[in-house]
Amino acid sequence: MTNQPYGGGYGYGAQEPPRTPYQQPQSQPHAWPGQGYDDPYADQQHTQQWQGQTWETQMQPPVAAAEETSYLPPQGVAPVAPVRVPEPAPVAAAEPEPEYGPATLAGNARITDAQRARAEGRSPVIEPGMQPAVLTAVLGLLLAGGAALGTYALLVPLVVLQGVTAAGWFRLNGMWPARQGIALGFLGALVADAAMLLSDRSPGVILGTLGVWVLLSLVLQLRSHADPDERMYGLMATVVAAALAIAAGGYLAADSDAVVVGAVAVAAATVVRALPVATAASVVIALAAAAGAGYAVGGMTSDGALLGAGAAVCALIGHRAASYDYPSRFVHFTAGVALPLAAAGPVVYTLGRMFG
Repeated sequence: MTNQPYGGGYGYGAQEPPRTPYQQPQSQPHAWPGQGYDDPYADQQHTQQWQGQTWETQMQPPVAAAEETSYLPPQGVAPVAPVRVPEPAPVAAAEPEPEYGPATLAGNARITDAQRARAEGRSPVIEPGMQPAVLTAVLGLLLAGGAALGTYALLVPLVVLQGVTAAGWFRLNGMWPARQGIALGFLGALVADAAMLLSDRSPGVILGTLGVWVLLSLVLQLRSHADPDERMYGLMATVVAAALAIAAGGYLAADSDAVVVGAVAVAAATVVRALPVATAASVVIALAAAAGAGYAVGGMTSDGALLGAGAAVCALIGHRAASYDYPSRFVHFTAGVALPLAAAGPVVYTLGRMFG
């Protein structure tokens, strides 16, 4: 018999079994009196209490008192009064847009005057007025005076007419500056004039020069890097500008008497057309005035009256073209001045040959 209690404990004098490295000695559980075995719940009854600060308690900030966390304004600075945000105002009812007034040359920031006129059912036309008509009359009288003096005297106002025609047509089509097209059309007119002087004012030179210049216009537009639509538009503008400028050379090919009658008739018709009269009435009066001027200047003959009326018809067509689509002031003083005379050039030559 040994005095070792049941449960595997070691009594006095008993030897402990050898301990392996890293093995800690086991604490002996406290035995209840009168019991010969250990209490398995002894470890749960004696819990160790830590009195010092641990790592967790050191890392947590100290809890401040409620008085310390209350907001206090800075010392020496007056507290800022709270900003009152105004309540949103009620949305005002949308006011109707003002109606457009009468058409003007100044235009509109949103739509053009021509678009506004079409939307309102009005004609998108503004006529050049009296000042361009007076300039047309002056240029026509210069042509008539130059024709009476001689061929080279007629050439000076004719060159001015051809240059203004080319520039005015490009600007009328909204293409500006378009220096190449204007220069090409004007150069064609000069070439045609020089060819007529060298060929004793042969009218066939006009058709030949016009054909060559159409080919040059095609080459010019083929070299352009613009869109196909823009190139086609530029081609048409260049061809028409050159055609009008070259066709104005009909004054140089026509007989001097026919030039005098036609130029005076155009001057009279343009001035009368600019009078503040209804359109239909002013057209009739302008044709009558042109026929009367042709009759007076043409030796009191019916041929002169017919020549004057025919030149006036072409002049009024050119006047109408220069009035279309709300043109600018520059258009009025270029195309509005030159187109009536330029359009009448071929008719003056044709009717002059017919009436001898």
